[in-house]
Amino acid sequence: MSRCIGCGVILQTKNKNDLGYIPNDKYNKTNLCERCFRILHYNDLKLVDLPKNQDVLDTINQKGKFAFFMCDLLNINTEIIESYKKINISKCLIISKVDFIPKYIKKENIKNWLKEEYDIKEEIVFISVIKNQNTQIISSIMEEKNINEAYLVGYTNSGKSSLINKLNSESSITTSLAPNTTIDFIKINLQNNLTIIDSPGILYQDTIYDENDILFIKKTNPKTFIKPLTYQLKKGASIIIEGVLRIENTSDKFNLTIYMSNLLEIKKVYEKNNQLKNLERVNLKIKRNQDLVIKGLGFITSKSSASLNIYLKNKNLLEIRNSFFER
Repeated sequence: MSRCIGCGVILQTKNKNDLGYIPNDKYNKTNLCERCFRILHYNDLKLVDLPKNQDVLDTINQKGKFAFFMCDLLNINTEIIESYKKINISKCLIISKVDFIPKYIKKENIKNWLKEEYDIKEEIVFISVIKNQNTQIISSIMEEKNINEAYLVGYTNSGKSSLINKLNSESSITTSLAPNTTIDFIKINLQNNLTIIDSPGILYQDTIYDENDILFIKKTNPKTFIKPLTYQLKKGASIIIEGVLRIENTSDKFNLTIYMSNLLEIKKVYEKNNQLKNLERVNLKIKRNQDLVIKGLGFITSKSSASLNIYLKNKNLLEIRNSFFER
């Protein structure tokens, strides 16, 4: 029984419409299913159903002894932390993309903030896959704890498949911006007889983008340092982000800084502009040094207290938290 080295699914030659299909004449010539082959060579994605979030977590809890949970700094939120806490075996929290924000933000402050704001008790480490910073920490922790096998888990687009390919240059885990690339668990051999198991990506309950809108998803995922954008909004003024979210100030003034991918289109508009006002409206009050988190996009840090009207398709995409910039 052979498995696709890209997505982990069992290879088969019988049904072209089922997962793991590979033409019969190529079965002994390649270890990639047709779907992964087309993703890699043509960026042609076929969307499929992923295992349910709870099923992934149950498998890890039942079969694993240790898990690395990966999350990028721009997308830390309550839903992700709740999933992390459902892992009841020994674990470690990996925060990626920390090099995308200004260098004056100390990692130790972020670590203390995570422990206090989200009650994280386990070890927290920081990496950058793109810049290859601290990526070998996985192997180091496993050796230090005398662990031969560990799971790597995280939400889609957290970068875990890219991390594995960095850890093992011979690995061919399929990487894609689409939120359902890894379909099954994939065992990858590292140095010194260590094994890491890539897990199917956990999916958000709600997303600000459609899963087949690859262009939008690409825009939300920065590949380099992000330049924070600062705005001052007078009463009635708004900012509109990528045509899906409107933030309107209803107080005297509102000073804010946006920490999101600079590929996103952000514009400032005024009261006479009614764009997006047909969407669900949520009134929020935010204090100075708090963050407005938008799942899947990033966060906005408030530099002054304000009352806001937020227009978007789903209020469950929003939350407010204390900011690590306060430190």
